[in-house]
Amino acid sequence: MDRSLRAGRLATFAYFVLNGFIMGIWIVHIPTVEQRTGVSHALLGWLLLLLGGSAFAGMQLVGPLTDRFGARKVVPVSAAVCSAALVLPGLATNAWTLGGALVVLGFGNGCLDVSMNAHAVRVERGYARPIMSAFHALFSIGGVLAALVGALTLRAGWSAATTLGIMALLGIVTAGLVAPALLRPEPVLHEDGARPAASAGKRRTPRRIWILAVLAFMLMLCEGVANDWSTLQLHDVLDAPAATAAFAYGAFATAMTVGRLVTDRVAARVGPVAVLRWGSALAAVGLTLAALSPAVPPALVGWALFGAGLSGCIPQLFSAAGHTDPEAAGTNVSRVAGLGYLGMLAGPAVIGPLTAFVPLNVTFFLPVAFCVLAGFTARILHAKPSAPAEGEKTPVANTKASQEV
Repeated sequence: MDRSLRAGRLATFAYFVLNGFIMGIWIVHIPTVEQRTGVSHALLGWLLLLLGGSAFAGMQLVGPLTDRFGARKVVPVSAAVCSAALVLPGLATNAWTLGGALVVLGFGNGCLDVSMNAHAVRVERGYARPIMSAFHALFSIGGVLAALVGALTLRAGWSAATTLGIMALLGIVTAGLVAPALLRPEPVLHEDGARPAASAGKRRTPRRIWILAVLAFMLMLCEGVANDWSTLQLHDVLDAPAATAAFAYGAFATAMTVGRLVTDRVAARVGPVAVLRWGSALAAVGLTLAALSPAVPPALVGWALFGAGLSGCIPQLFSAAGHTDPEAAGTNVSRVAGLGYLGMLAGPAVIGPLTAFVPLNVTFFLPVAFCVLAGFTARILHAKPSAPAEGEKTPVANTKASQEV
């Protein structure tokens, strides 16, 4: 195997870990920052929407830039911006400065998210086999590392500004050190050997990409529901103690991380359609079990099945979007990732108001319906991506596309 391809894969792993770590270390320090700035829970919720909105804007901006300048240039810059922005919430002293800090952090996160996923698609194309899920697993592992580091620094009495500042510096250094290992761009040529005249960013986004984006919205909304409501379901519906209720999200997150570590092997054997179809079905069964469980143990099993089922779905959508057209991989990934990100933000916004009319566990049947719909729509992954550039291997997204599942 080409040594540069292997180095590019390791570099992509590093950026995924870095992104997960940056967002994780910020999440760990949210209570400290909230206390320092004196904002209320309600105001903090609105400020977090600024983070999400600016992340979406960053995704849409950086997608075409990645297609134009190449991920090798855009990923390190995005990683450096995201890392540098990490210190800003720790320096905020009021709601205004915290809001500005979150706008910059969200923007950097959105830029890094799309550009590193576009590079991951390029690496996967070179390997000619599924490897996207492993990248997403490393993002989750970065979050776990952040939780551990954050717990240690908080116990040691470090201020948020000190911890976030040190981690920001380490992130910038990491972004620079890893950059040389990223793959060099290979221009896509037409059959006559000429370069495309029009830039990818000026093309109309294909209908297939919007379908993938809608699926990402629905499935990442499901993930957002688990993030925000799993613990509350055990505590409020099943009367579990707070310490026990925390295991609901733990079961979900652990199963999702483990699932992403093994999904690539599964996808190589059965194809992405089967991963999306049966993964969505398993997620629907798991969340139904959690919603209807009369006791804590089966509810925990349900949340674990929910995480395992969802674990491989989103990587298949990102991979399919990137492989649809190598010339517009960044733009297409930005569409799918952006709408998916909005779905994750919509999870708490949708479920919360519904609880005014029905019990919390009953509201979970909305994401169950989304999982079922995603399973029935999985055949969208059958569509053939564009032909690879001369000298490139066949895109992995089509290696099992013709297999009936």
